Formats: sequence, C-alpha cells, structure tokens
Amino acid sequence: MIGALARSFRHGIHPEGHKEDTEHLSVERMPFVDRYVMPLSQHAGAPSRPLVKVGDQVQRAQVIAEPGGFISTTLHSPVTGTVRALGPGHHPGGKLVDAIEIEADPFSTQRLAVGGAIPWRDLTDDEFVEHVQRAGLVGMGGAAFPTHVKYKVPKGKRVRRLLVNGCECEPYLTADHRTMVERPREVLRGIEILATRLAVEETVIGVELNKADAVEALEREIAERLPDPSVRVVPLKVKYPQGAEKMLVEAVYDIEVPAGGLPLDVEILVNNVGTMAALADCFDHGRPLIERIVTVAGPGIERPANLLVPVGTPVRAVLDHCGGLRPETREVVMGGPMMGMPLASLDVPVLKGTSGLLAFTEAEARLANEYTCIRCGRCGEACPQFLNPSRLSRLARAGRYEEMEEYFATDCMECGSCSFACPSGIPVVQLIRVGKQAIREKKAK
Repeated sequence: MIGALARSFRHGIHPEGHKEDTEHLSVERMPFVDRYVMPLSQHAGAPSRPLVKVGDQVQRAQVIAEPGGFISTTLHSPVTGTVRALGPGHHPGGKLVDAIEIEADPFSTQRLAVGGAIPWRDLTDDEFVEHVQRAGLVGMGGAAFPTHVKYKVPKGKRVRRLLVNGCECEPYLTADHRTMVERPREVLRGIEILATRLAVEETVIGVELNKADAVEALEREIAERLPDPSVRVVPLKVKYPQGAEKMLVEAVYDIEVPAGGLPLDVEILVNNVGTMAALADCFDHGRPLIERIVTVAGPGIERPANLLVPVGTPVRAVLDHCGGLRPETREVVMGGPMMGMPLASLDVPVLKGTSGLLAFTEAEARLANEYTCIRCGRCGEACPQFLNPSRLSRLARAGRYEEMEEYFATDCMECGSCSFACPSGIPVVQLIRVGKQAIREKKAK
C-alpha cells in the first residue's frame, strides 16, 4: 500500500541499485594512518586560506585554514600531528591544488577534545551562520556546497519548508542509509535546530522505499523524542536522480523550481540527512566536520564496507583497509557511478564530499561502442529537467556553444540519465559538460 502511495518526479531512470553488499553493514571506524592531505579547495566556492606553516604542531579538530570568502569554509586538522608540507598536491578532480600535509603523531591517542554545547537558541542569525561556517560544514550528499550559505536567507526571502534528503538514489552508495539507521537521533536533532532557527512551518524527510529500515528508525525517533506533527517522513519511489534537490522538491510537493532558480525561490530549503547529523554534532558537542561516512563497494573491492573516515585520508589506505583491489579491477570512482569522478591516482585524499569509493572491473568500466544517433528520444524521456540532450550534445560536438545557451544548457545538472538511456552509446552528458565549461570560460573572460 505504501509503495502505491509513494511519490516521485517525472522522467528519470531506474538503474540497478547494487546496494545489497553494504546496506546492512554497520559503520566501522577507519584506523588512523601516517599521513593526511587537506586540499584547500574541497568544496564549492573560494579555496580556504592556510593558518599554519611547515613544522607546526596541530591538534585534532584544530583550525588549520580559514574561509577564503563567504562561499568558502573552515578546514580543521583530522589528526594530532605535525604539518610536513604546504603546497601543490594532487586533487581527486585531476588538478594540482594547494594543500596542507599532516604527519600523524604515532604516540597520540587521537582522542577528540571538543568543546561543550553551543547555545544556538541565543545566537543572532549572523552568529548562527558564522558558527556553521566555522565548523566547516558542507553538503554531505556529494555536492559539498558550504552549508552556511544556504542558511543566510537573503532579505525579502523566507523558508517555509525544510526538505531533508534521505534518497541516496545513486547505485552502490549506502552512507546516508546507514546514517539514518544508526544515527536517527542526531538527524532529528539537527532538524530541530535548523527548523527552529529558520522558523519553518513543516519539515519533510524524503526517503526512498528501498530503505524501509531507515524509514522505521526515523519514524520511531520522531514518535519517541520529537512528537511534532510538523515533522514527517515521506516514502518515495526508487528512481534516479531523485536526490537532486529540484527533483526532490517536485517529488514531495509537486512544485517545479523555476529554470535557473533555487528551491529557496519556492520557499523551500533542502539539506542532506548527513548534514543534519553534522549540524547536531556541531551545536551539541562542538565537533567540526573532520570525518565522514564513506561507502566502499563495487565488484573490484575485496571487502565492501561503510567506514567513518577522517577527511584527508589517502584513498589507497582506505582501499587497503578493505582488503585491497581485486586483480580484475580497472577503475576506482570517487562518489557514485552516475556523477562520481574516476580517479587517475589512488594517492589522493578523501574529501568532505566523498560519499563513496567504488571499484569497478572491466564489465562496469568498459565504454560502450558509439553509434549514430537514431533520434529515438530516449534521452529526452529520461532527462528530469525536460531538456533536449540530443540537440545539446550535437551542438557541443560542433562547438556551437552560444546556441547551447538558447536551449537552456546551463540548466543541465549533469546527472547522466541521458547517457544511461542512449541506445547508441553516445556520451551525451560528457559532451554537454564540455559545452557548459566552454560557456563558463567565455563568460569569465
């Protein structure tokens, strides 16, 4: 009956979930390693500015870099140790970016010395936003957009509804699932704090039907500890990319966010369940964001797991902890298989936005043979933004980037549904991505 009543958005796709290897595995802590690398650019916006120098001794959770602007955030040391290098380092995105390298103290217990609870009710709106920025919170669903920016509601705007994203619609990933099952109290506590601060009228937690135990855990916690009719869980059909905030708004409220707009334009604020738990940790225990849950899965890994990993941990160390890669592994992806980044090197660090590390064999990593577009329209039927991916990809391939803008290319969120649906194996989303980058570069000039 619940499945029949479950809501969803229009279009989208139904890739295989592949969550069975990790969805019932409890989160375990990743052991501390010898070296950590903290890129100053690991979130949307301006890079952070370092506050330490080579040779400095740092404590776990100590501030090591300050925000480089409003759309930027604070970085904290993931371990107690010594700053060994400050300069260019390899980023998972493939570029060299400035980073802080820390050698862990082998004799430290790495026990987290945190402050007490922060009286969040007594803070002004600006002070609340400042505390969130100081804690280094970013969107935990993968986008890594600095969280405090969303909480700085512009003058003339208001937030009537808080929409909490528990969809985790990408295949293989189960980090949010385990957060809801194992930390429902913290998720609800974060919701209570934010909903009170923003004076919202209602809060909805959207969870897909393949996470029945998460729905049960949240509803039980709401009934026992937060008996508030303005907070409810809404079951959603399993579909990709339902975790995208515009799609989630449509699925839950049947409201379309305007082209080029944000959920705030329809008086809704969307946050991930992991972000809510991190917000509770920030204000109840004074804990900054220095570690996160990462799903390690895929046919190419020996032992799938959900791990609590300090930010800055080398990917290679995480994979080694899970038994290492199988001989037939051909690719490691950071994030999900649809929107994640294939890694050129395993010697890059886990970032604040790293939701998963997926190891794929030749069967999953092999590129499809490309054939001529047959104008079947499947990419258009899959596109949740109701764009014409086929036309956009052809314009991108021809270098006609100005025309791409006329067809709303910048509204593409690069979810990959078009490429998934294409029977001709055309790399549609990759072509559109190249065109969008060319548009951005032209505007920047």
